[in-house]
Amino acid sequence: MNVDLESLAEATSGAIGSLLSTTILYPLDTCKTKYQAEARSHGLQKYKNLSDVLWEAVSTRQLLSLYQGLGTKNLQSFISQFIYFYGYSYFKRLYLEKSGNKSIGTSANLIIAAAAGACTAIATQPLDTAASRMQTSAFGKSKGLLKTLTEGNWSNAFDGLSISLLLTTNPAIQYTVFDQLKHRVLTNKPNKDDKRKSPVALSAFMAFLIGAVSKSIATVITYPAIRCKVIIQAADQDESTSGTKVKSQKTLSSVLYGIWKSEGILGFFKGLHAQILKTVLSSALLLMIKEKISATTWVLILAVKKYLLLQRGKIKNI
Repeated sequence: MNVDLESLAEATSGAIGSLLSTTILYPLDTCKTKYQAEARSHGLQKYKNLSDVLWEAVSTRQLLSLYQGLGTKNLQSFISQFIYFYGYSYFKRLYLEKSGNKSIGTSANLIIAAAAGACTAIATQPLDTAASRMQTSAFGKSKGLLKTLTEGNWSNAFDGLSISLLLTTNPAIQYTVFDQLKHRVLTNKPNKDDKRKSPVALSAFMAFLIGAVSKSIATVITYPAIRCKVIIQAADQDESTSGTKVKSQKTLSSVLYGIWKSEGILGFFKGLHAQILKTVLSSALLLMIKEKISATTWVLILAVKKYLLLQRGKIKNI
């Protein structure tokens, strides 16, 4: 069975980059998620600013709770990015081979990115839902992965799947913009090394900059759906006890109506600044790390392949 080594290298470097960026920015992600998940009720609002979430953790001496759900989030992030980058790279190479084109157009890029995103969303939705529930649970009251997933029925683990599929347009827009900008930057930067050693890579600063721009564009366009997804997946705080209960399953239409009724048009963009700050930093770090380790990953994979071929040759000679 032939393995697409370039797609494997892309997937591995992308997954490692996602793991590192998620860990570094996780406290910010927790604050952002809790802030977004709060729906105003009867004019009351617990968190008026993103900093209020952080202050709650500090005042209740629950700073470590800013990391609740980190393991689940890292697992989800690693798996999803591996699947996405492998699928995206594989489908793109397949398209170029079948079409005979030297480059991929914007429309085809969007379709390929959306298809890779859809596969990723379906495969990792339960982990995504569990991570959101853990993050939005009261500080210090988060439950383990298995217990979180087994609350309610199995369909609850796929809360927000329809929106996740809709949000495949987010990475589709992001990586399309990133690839197009990257292609332009590298057009006049030929690879002087042997092509078998590694592909041309962006500098760390340029990868960070292009990643920030591409993610900002995608985030602004898709933000109302992002907030709806957080509200659907979030755990409700049960004020009568010290525990939490899982939010009953809601539809996209009911959440949209609820936001409109209680918060108005601006409610669809509550937390947009926090989302941009977190996702731009996360995506920029991910793409920067990925670009810097992709060459090393490529060399290691080629070395492993060479080693396996040598071992196979030795076995045949015995």
